[in-house]
Amino acid sequence: MPPLWQRCCQSASGRENGGVDRTKKSASGGRPVTAGVNLLGLRSHNTALVLDLLRTAGTEGISRLELADRTGLTPQAVSKITARLREEDLATEAGHRASTGGKPRTVLRLVPEAGHALGVHLDRDELRAVLVDLDGTVVGERCVAMDLGSGADAVVEGVADLAEALLSVLRPRSVLGVGVALPGPLDHGRGVLHRVTGFPEWDGFPLRDALARRLGMPVAVDKDTNAAALGLAVGDEADSFAYLHLGTGLGAGLVIGGKVHRGARTGAGEFGHQVIQLDGPPCDCGNRGCIEALCLGAVTRGDTETAARVLGAGAANLVGLLDIDVVLLGGRTVTAAPELFVRGVQTALDDRAQGNGTVPVRLAPGGTRGVAEGAAQLLLAPLFGRADG
Repeated sequence: MPPLWQRCCQSASGRENGGVDRTKKSASGGRPVTAGVNLLGLRSHNTALVLDLLRTAGTEGISRLELADRTGLTPQAVSKITARLREEDLATEAGHRASTGGKPRTVLRLVPEAGHALGVHLDRDELRAVLVDLDGTVVGERCVAMDLGSGADAVVEGVADLAEALLSVLRPRSVLGVGVALPGPLDHGRGVLHRVTGFPEWDGFPLRDALARRLGMPVAVDKDTNAAALGLAVGDEADSFAYLHLGTGLGAGLVIGGKVHRGARTGAGEFGHQVIQLDGPPCDCGNRGCIEALCLGAVTRGDTETAARVLGAGAANLVGLLDIDVVLLGGRTVTAAPELFVRGVQTALDDRAQGNGTVPVRLAPGGTRGVAEGAAQLLLAPLFGRADG
């Protein structure tokens, strides 16, 4: 039988075992949590709930009684789960806490170094890889130039070489797998690329399976914007937000109701290819007047203020359509002039608020490695029952 963490990762949501999601408010208040189910067939689901609470408790830890209260599981079920987690070195004691009666309560914490995941951001012109522990903390990073148009064999080999180099230097105790984030469109479920904007030759290439064969470990593939949004959602960002990524392209990652919204055909978030000028400049996607073409054109001319206004116009359309709570900005172009882009997009949203209250605009945390960190969460999040945020 595989290790406990691997079983959790394979079926953390419990859906494979006929599980259902329920939510409850903890007795002590705070963010609603997913409730546990006392059925043997949902052991992986329940373990994921406990692991996620251990993760969010941090170094201060959490007691077994608190775990039972927050999950809805019986104290006996929590004791069995935490005993297994301690056996596999995923959890350890973090001291004691005063009790209202009887002996002090033992508190437990996650052992972050017990597992790791690789996150890879495969951009159009560079390749960035990070190694993160179970807490999502980056423990190693490498970045090299890479041409996405150099062919499938060269790109797969480049990703594998960089991943292996990072692992050979850091030698982590265990690796769950590799998450790869790159421009879309693509099929997240099958790990197959479609006509990546500017690189139509990738259409139909099974990137996930090709990398899994080359590396000999699990691989997950998603759009760069979705991966970044997942990382932000797991980091307890707002339940409803849009992550706008402006780098070598322009796209959006959407989180609605705390879940990454990919759409029925995994095509949601193609924000950059909304046409806002019918007679505008041609775009690599084949249309004219796309917001991506207008934004990147302004950046190329050195007119960053116009790029920010164009991005703001698109963001205002998105806010008006989805009524989201926060707009987060990221990507290399944004991080090169963060204050200008935040101000430009915020101004556009304020101008369009129409008395309904403004939506805040912030720079997304993580900087240039935010997408790579989110890619690692493609492997980590299922372990904590957070596969969709």
